[in-house]
Amino acid sequence: MGPKAKKSGRKKRKITKAERLKQLQEEEERRQKEEEEARVKYEKEEMERLEIQRIEKEKWHQLEAKDLERRNEELEELYLLEGCFPEAEKLKRDTRLLSQWKHYIQCDGSPDPSISPEINTFISLWKEETNETLEEVIAKSKLVLNLIDKLKLILLETPPYDLEDKNIIQYQGSILELQELLHLKFNVATEILLRQASTLADLDSGNMEKVIQDENVTLYVWANLKKNPRYKSVRFSETQIGFEIPRILATSDIALRLLHTHYDHVTPLRPVPTSLQEHTATVTHFVKDEVKNEEAAISKELQEEGKQRENESNSVQEEETKFEEQGDSEVQMSLVREEPEATKFELEMKLLSETVLSAQLLLIENANEKPCFFEDNEVDLCQFTTLGGVYHLDILELPPQCKPMKGWMIVEILKEGLQKYIYPPETTEDVETENAFPPIEVTLEVQENVIFFEDPMVARWDTEGKHWQTDGISNVSYKSEERLITFSLETFGPVTLIQDSHINMPFQSWELRPLDVNKVLLTVTTVFTEIQIQIKENLCMLASIKLNNKKHSSILEGKWMTPISFICALKEAGLNIFPSGHSHFYVVINYKLKEHLTEEPTQKPNWTLLMFSGDRAQRLKINEDSEAFSEALQEETEFHSTLYHMVKDFASKKAMEKIRSSNCQFIDSVCYMLLSTRLLSYS
Repeated sequence: MGPKAKKSGRKKRKITKAERLKQLQEEEERRQKEEEEARVKYEKEEMERLEIQRIEKEKWHQLEAKDLERRNEELEELYLLEGCFPEAEKLKRDTRLLSQWKHYIQCDGSPDPSISPEINTFISLWKEETNETLEEVIAKSKLVLNLIDKLKLILLETPPYDLEDKNIIQYQGSILELQELLHLKFNVATEILLRQASTLADLDSGNMEKVIQDENVTLYVWANLKKNPRYKSVRFSETQIGFEIPRILATSDIALRLLHTHYDHVTPLRPVPTSLQEHTATVTHFVKDEVKNEEAAISKELQEEGKQRENESNSVQEEETKFEEQGDSEVQMSLVREEPEATKFELEMKLLSETVLSAQLLLIENANEKPCFFEDNEVDLCQFTTLGGVYHLDILELPPQCKPMKGWMIVEILKEGLQKYIYPPETTEDVETENAFPPIEVTLEVQENVIFFEDPMVARWDTEGKHWQTDGISNVSYKSEERLITFSLETFGPVTLIQDSHINMPFQSWELRPLDVNKVLLTVTTVFTEIQIQIKENLCMLASIKLNNKKHSSILEGKWMTPISFICALKEAGLNIFPSGHSHFYVVINYKLKEHLTEEPTQKPNWTLLMFSGDRAQRLKINEDSEAFSEALQEETEFHSTLYHMVKDFASKKAMEKIRSSNCQFIDSVCYMLLSTRLLSYS
């Protein structure tokens, strides 16, 4: 081992008790000093904070007082502006009356569906017509569908106060009668065709095939005349549309019919919805009644006070002249008349605010309640919608065929009419194998004017439950480019394609941009599409559609329609950007303007965020890129009773002149479209 290391010659000095005590004392003094400095700093900061809070609170109260002071003036101006809506409603009523008059003087033989005797006579006369061919029924269906559309539009466009309950029942009853009679006519015409199937048989296959295409209906009929067990693949007119049938059907006296109606007469009619106008009218009547009651009470009190003051004045001023007394009386009577007017608008705003608050609380209370209960596999029509019409798939018993005899055609007409072939049969005792009734493979063509943003789902009609359901359907395959959908069906019946009604919600962004006087462009951008809608006066038009940033053509482009007709057309085309009363159950929504004077879009616009709470509008300090929401008020801005007056603070004079000079029908149409899309909630 090596030599040990030498220890240090200096030893560490031990701290004495006095030194330790002094050190602790210094540390305590330092700590107390730091605490005192922190306390002083905190008190100073707290005083500054309280002072800022006091100033902000004082400023807030001043803004509230200023808002309250000019509220009556703003409300008076708002009521004058809102006069455009009754005027627009009057013009719409005049248009409806003019349309009825034009139909009356046209005398083209078509009935007015709103007049009960006319539509009933039309239905009765058509029921009496017999032996109509499919071509004749399809030709007549154009008029029938037009009558049905007119009745539906009457129910949608007529304000509730112009529609009596008996009228609603009458119109809906006429719609159902026309729908049922049209389908009955198709069945009778199909039976007439199948009676002569043998005379129309194809020379190659020996079976009969018939295809009729129309703008509203596409019909495919195939009659199994040869009953060849090897003929299991049925394809129509060199298309891929058709069926793969099992052996038992290939050897039976049957006919297959595919009736594709581009409309949906299967889904039950929904009750006429309580429109926003009806709700608004109810609230307005409620407010007016309450205001009248309050006015009456206030007027009574003021009159009593006026009489009391008049008596006191007369007792004190007995020596004044009659003229002066009359003058005092007139002043007091003027006071009695003017004070209720001064409180009228304040009362209305208070009651409206309470109504809005009640509606919001009701929405919160019902937020977790589903609109209705659905059984397993039942399609929720509040969440999904049928698209592309209905495919009526039927296996029919082949009726007795007509036979030539001595220059005559003899045919046996069955009293029970056209009968459906039950597949699978109710009893299968004579069948040896369990797989004798497999599902039937069906290939259908999707209507070309309908847009599916995702692969469509298939649903079948449950006749007993009167609803669409998704069970009994398997092996669904969709070819989007060919627009062909293939699936296996356990039993035949009406089939439809469904899509989520809220697939385009919530919206990613939207913009309302003026193009010209009384003309704007509404752009709604969703995950899948960009839809541009032009609005001018009382009409709307689809300007363009983009799918995956590529322009998509539609038959709706360039067609001007009234707002309600336009909304219905967009929904039927699969372009649903219109939330329903139940949409908040299925879409996560956020409860949360830049002026354009020219047609050219603004480059990098600096958007302004406004908030309206029901009784007050304000400009927010945050912007579109802010990380968190805040109700903080933008510097040098004020409160207002409406968004209109809020915008007036920073809008240009030229922009406000354009707003005030807009046509009443144009304002009504824009308002209706904004209320229908509910862009503020669903963006």
